[in-house]
Amino acid sequence: MAESALAGTRLVAVTMPGHAGAPPPQDFSVEEYARITAELAKSVGADVVVGFSMGATVAFEMVVSGAFAGPVVLLGVSLSAADEPGFFRAIIRLGSVLGTLPVAVLKKGAASMLKHAAVPPERLAQLRADFARNNPRDMRRGLQAYLRWLRRDDDPARRLCEAATPAWVLHAEKGDGGLTQHERAVLEACRGVRVVTVPGQVFLLPNEVPERIADVIVQALAEA
Repeated sequence: MAESALAGTRLVAVTMPGHAGAPPPQDFSVEEYARITAELAKSVGADVVVGFSMGATVAFEMVVSGAFAGPVVLLGVSLSAADEPGFFRAIIRLGSVLGTLPVAVLKKGAASMLKHAAVPPERLAQLRADFARNNPRDMRRGLQAYLRWLRRDDDPARRLCEAATPAWVLHAEKGDGGLTQHERAVLEACRGVRVVTVPGQVFLLPNEVPERIADVIVQALAEA
């Protein structure tokens, strides 16, 4: 948001309910997140919605459900269970048996991965504080709902293409998940979707390659 390319743009930062200490929603489903986020986008007059990780999944659902018609920028988005690492899915499933213990381990592991992110020390401290605010009980409920959404067998790449809304799908070569061969082929062949690949390994796209993200947002704004 501090990039000079966006200096003249009104920006609104949103923390998803139940994340980083924010009060949890009653319903953790991706569909409900999409509904309430679309309401917020309408209330602030948003032309473009940008989402990262689970936030990108919410932005995707906003578009395919028809709740938001403007361009979207999907950073590190997962469209199916195959896009997420096997160990991550296993930890979520273990939560059904072991309660909050697996997500507490995941929380600690995610925080330790931050040391590999190429960000300034002061920003790193802020990110660690945000991770520390995550409530394991909320994480468990949220991740279980997220995994249920990923397991839907409804060809999400095709749904995004058929939504006919300008969309940018951005991933790094390594580090932030990915797309299946089918998803990538469908999206690359779709007229309204741009698939952008950032070279190298990147864990936190908005923090590690902000200039590249800002450029994509400027492109999205031009089509709003």
